[in-house]
Amino acid sequence: MAQLSEKKCVPCEGGVPPLDLAAAIRLHEQLNERWKIVDQGRAIETKIEFRTYARVLAFTNAVAWIAIQEDHHPLIEFGYQEVRIRYWTHAIDGLSENDFICAAKIDRLLAE
Repeated sequence: MAQLSEKKCVPCEGGVPPLDLAAAIRLHEQLNERWKIVDQGRAIETKIEFRTYARVLAFTNAVAWIAIQEDHHPLIEFGYQEVRIRYWTHAIDGLSENDFICAAKIDRLLAE
């Protein structure tokens, strides 16, 4: 099975059910523990802290680049020393594998 961070997001235009909680938990186990399943299993989110605002901005731009490359866009909020990221698949109002793929790519970015 391919690592999540090596996969590519597949366009989702709706018409498929979101992942059930058991499937979401299985994919969640492949992510860094910083990621939490929230909103009754409909989203995943994380908060990452940095020492400087410059690092916050650089990281936020890197996450935005991942979103553009994967055509899968999170909610990103940032402030002086932290970035919050929330993924869910808007077209199905819940989680899809795409959310976990992008989260894994962010984990890989942070590990580098």
